[in-house]
Amino acid sequence: MVEQWRQADDIISQVTVYSTEDNDPVTIKTVTQDVRCIGIGTDAAVFTLDSLPGYAFKVYSDMAIEKKDAEAQVYERLQGSDFFPHYYGKGDKYIVISYESGITLLDCLLQGRPVPEQVILDVEEAREFVRSKGLNPRDIHLKNVLMQNGRAKVLDVSEYVKEGDDKRWEHLVWAYHTFYSGISEVKVPSWVLDTIKKWYYKLDNSSFNLEEFAQRASQLFSKWRS
Repeated sequence: MVEQWRQADDIISQVTVYSTEDNDPVTIKTVTQDVRCIGIGTDAAVFTLDSLPGYAFKVYSDMAIEKKDAEAQVYERLQGSDFFPHYYGKGDKYIVISYESGITLLDCLLQGRPVPEQVILDVEEAREFVRSKGLNPRDIHLKNVLMQNGRAKVLDVSEYVKEGDDKRWEHLVWAYHTFYSGISEVKVPSWVLDTIKKWYYKLDNSSFNLEEFAQRASQLFSKWRS
């Protein structure tokens, strides 16, 4: 029996994703109204089809096509966990996972939607599951954690085959427990979050001081709210 998602192969083949060497978000070109883009990264973009609800198609740029098979293998090893999308299969330039509804943690901040601690605990448990499969749970940040009815779903497992701890999730957990309660129901402007993100990316990991960074971010919040 042919999997239902394979009906989309001809449509998805008409989608082109372009990436650059500057690590900027990809640009996309589609030629059918049936396709809707629901997410954009630096290597790929994610699409749904009106005719095949329930599936999400992650389409890679030619420059990042080698990451397709690596991510597919990661999803295969993570099957059985409710913390990650279900993996269905792959095509020439895409993988197919379950479509997951919900709101990203980034959008929770933008919309003033409170994030319960259970979401944080779920991600911690998901990371332990990843380690139990011999993988490395890195590159977990505000845009690839969904909140679904007060629980977490983790997206984008492409970097789990890499070594090293980027500390991104650990820093977010620290921020959550340190000062998130003061802004949990406040709509944070995108320019504030973008400024903090730029500061974070410019930090020298060898001399990173979390307390000083948090103080600088707090001053920005105070200036914005004054």
